[in-house]
Amino acid sequence: MTELRAELTEGVLRLVLDRPQRLNALTAPMLDALCDRVEEAEADAAVRAVVLTGAGRAFCAGADLQADSGNTADGRAAGPVAGREATLQAAHRAVVALRRLRKPVVAGVNGPAVGVGVALTLACDLVVADESAYFLLAFRDVGLMPDGGLTALLPAVVGRTRALEMSLLGERVPAATAQEWGMVTRVAEAGRFDEVLYTVARRVAEGPTMAHGFTKRAVDDAIRGLLAEAMEREIDSVGVLTGTADHAEGVAAFRERRPPVFRGA
Repeated sequence: MTELRAELTEGVLRLVLDRPQRLNALTAPMLDALCDRVEEAEADAAVRAVVLTGAGRAFCAGADLQADSGNTADGRAAGPVAGREATLQAAHRAVVALRRLRKPVVAGVNGPAVGVGVALTLACDLVVADESAYFLLAFRDVGLMPDGGLTALLPAVVGRTRALEMSLLGERVPAATAQEWGMVTRVAEAGRFDEVLYTVARRVAEGPTMAHGFTKRAVDDAIRGLLAEAMEREIDSVGVLTGTADHAEGVAAFRERRPPVFRGA
């Protein structure tokens, strides 16, 4: 079971992260399925636009910290799992697939977007967020650094100062603030999320698909090399960080539902 749902309606392919009981926390198989669906959409003439959203009350709670043990990431969780490297590699492939797709991709952020969930959002072309949604980088809580290409994607969107604010402080950024910072295209009022999301999706689906593809490529070329380099650095750095005492403390604190006590080692 991949826990990814796909529905095609009137040219709009709706991809739904479908683990609501775990706030759509990501596993490697789930990310691989997302990557496969996005790559298939490239060759499918019936697909004119893609929507990526989450089931239930969250968009995505980041990588599943406890995929093997059965515990789940919550709104404050994003970071490693057993097989962290496989999940990170899968996340990078999914982000690249979303960026390379020559059709518009709209993120429908229906609730919290945490950790790698923020990376998936920024890999999309347009972002519609419910007014109750927020964005959070909680890698610091488990002794890690942002990954999923965030070290390139985030500063490209919000600038260095705000990227470091999100990364080092680990505080929630509400949807309205995220729109001010350039992370969000539209903020939907309570009860109007689906209406706003699919108005935007249908608008791009009805447009000139080939022209949209060339537009995406031209805009993305500016950071294409930077993104690849950032992902390589993230893999190397996370490999080091997962062996630290601070990371072990962060994971233990998450499991025990207590604040971590970091020693800088």
